[in-house]
Amino acid sequence: MSPDDYCQEKAAKSGSSFYYSFLFLPPDRRRAITALYAFCREVDDTVDECTDASVARNKLIWWRKEVTAMLNGSPTHPVTKALQPHMATFSLDGKHLLAIIDGMEMDLDQTRYLDYPGLQRYCWHVAGVVGILSASIFGHTQPQTLQYAEKLGLAFQLTNIIRDVGEDARKGRIYLPVNELQQFNVTAADILNARHSDRFENLMRFQVERAQKVYDEAFALLPDADRRAQRPGLIMASIYRTLLDEIERDGFHVLNQRISLTPIRKLWLAWKTYVRG
Repeated sequence: MSPDDYCQEKAAKSGSSFYYSFLFLPPDRRRAITALYAFCREVDDTVDECTDASVARNKLIWWRKEVTAMLNGSPTHPVTKALQPHMATFSLDGKHLLAIIDGMEMDLDQTRYLDYPGLQRYCWHVAGVVGILSASIFGHTQPQTLQYAEKLGLAFQLTNIIRDVGEDARKGRIYLPVNELQQFNVTAADILNARHSDRFENLMRFQVERAQKVYDEAFALLPDADRRAQRPGLIMASIYRTLLDEIERDGFHVLNQRISLTPIRKLWLAWKTYVRG
């Protein structure tokens, strides 16, 4: 199996909505974004699938060394082998790859966030820099496009947090800021024990409204000159905003289930957004 095939299989198996946004890209950009996505999956799985924090930490140390090796021209992993040819082509910064690893390590050190600014810092590491790297691969002519992409990454991560409240709680993690739980009179025990209530619904409605606002703020930053090139991000946003609507329509029942869209619906949203340009 070639490095590109390895990354393609990794992306396809994940079932992620991101996969649908790659479908309409030219082959070289599709290979690059698929390799980047596979890299993110590999380092994320290092933390999520490892029950021993010390082992996970050592694996992240290995990945840092592997990124450095890739930047020096000697990658050993299929993902870094696939990603290396695209680093210079699309002006990708290795520091951003290391920042993603730092974000994954934050999950080993921290399971709560006191306030939204603290959560934003985490989101920048695991999603904001991914947005910047992705926008570079998609193509841009205006520096402001990277600001759009960074903010769009924040919106995506806020959506993930909303969708995965119950799943994360079962891993002992609560990303919803502590002061916002207090504001809506929801306790950590309510989240960890999956106790749905009117108070929880109000808390989640607040989270969804903020995420939708961040999407609007991101779109306001996207220059018209780069809109067509950045269609993959717009496709992803269409899918994720529809998911937020579904979560709200379902009454925010995210503690005991993972609400998602069907593959057919994702493909339809992707096609509709692509055609609209």
